[in-house]
Amino acid sequence: MKKLYHISLSSHTEVLFRNDMDFTIGFNCLAEAAFCTDSKLLADGLMSTHWHSIVQTDDPDGFVHRCRYAYARYFNAKYGRSGRLGEKHAFITELDGIHRVTAALNYVNRQGLHHGISATPFGYPYCSANSFFRRDLGKLVMDTPSLILPEKRHHYLVRNTAVPKTCRMSINGMLFREDILDTAYVELIYVTPRNYIYQMNKYTDEKALEDQKKEKSSTPLITIDLIEEGTPDFDVQRMLQNEQGRVNKSKMTDMEICRLIDAYYVPWLKKEAIVSSPYACSMQERSKLFDMVSRDINRFRNTRIQDKRTLMGQAELCGKTSTEAQLRRCLVLP
Repeated sequence: MKKLYHISLSSHTEVLFRNDMDFTIGFNCLAEAAFCTDSKLLADGLMSTHWHSIVQTDDPDGFVHRCRYAYARYFNAKYGRSGRLGEKHAFITELDGIHRVTAALNYVNRQGLHHGISATPFGYPYCSANSFFRRDLGKLVMDTPSLILPEKRHHYLVRNTAVPKTCRMSINGMLFREDILDTAYVELIYVTPRNYIYQMNKYTDEKALEDQKKEKSSTPLITIDLIEEGTPDFDVQRMLQNEQGRVNKSKMTDMEICRLIDAYYVPWLKKEAIVSSPYACSMQERSKLFDMVSRDINRFRNTRIQDKRTLMGQAELCGKTSTEAQLRRCLVLP
């Protein structure tokens, strides 16, 4: 019997997605895993160090295995890496009860907001927040969307036969979320577009928890602590503060740091244009890169002038800061 689950997989020592293409393939792997296991994907939220999904399935372990194996194959081949990607065990929580399901959907769709990357859930592109009530919220594309040529689809799918050809793929290789997600099911849960907007923008309070406690269910109460269990740099108070939508634009995202490293510092260090990630560097070279990037970030943190004579200026990241933990995981340093 198929049940609803919240599934999360995290990584503490390295990022899972270094650029847009990684996020694209990551979602496609979620879609392929859903079709391979006869599951239904309801919502997803991909972050640099972890991913969340709400899945209706009778095989949650099989879903996780297929998704992580497919994505690890892509990631390892692309970056010359080997071995398991992410922590050994995923966090799997059964969802039973309308209030528990709603709370889990809210947390997954509000990933960009809770992690301080976007001012609203709708501003973060790597989650399903924009996939529901599209007509009522004015998000339907009026013109014919640019679709990839059929003969090129297999370049962006690990299992080319798993995804039906009726599922559209955009020109950048990403499957359309509205063709993959069970949007009708999710919209029934939220009932109306107005309630969906309210749920996406409300502050977390005790009422949602009290509603869950009234349900006759033996499954865990869905809180931000449970949803984010095992994720790096987890700070519940900071996440609740981020619900105010005040984004710190002076702080680099992991993807910006990865771009800085992959597109500028690694090629400069290796003196080869084709080298584009720290996986091609020795541990000693990564430590050297850590010192160089840290020094340059501190040097240019108080200036907005993008001096093109510097690597920071070429990347247009002068005036931005980062944390040591961010830099270490983007450089794959212990």
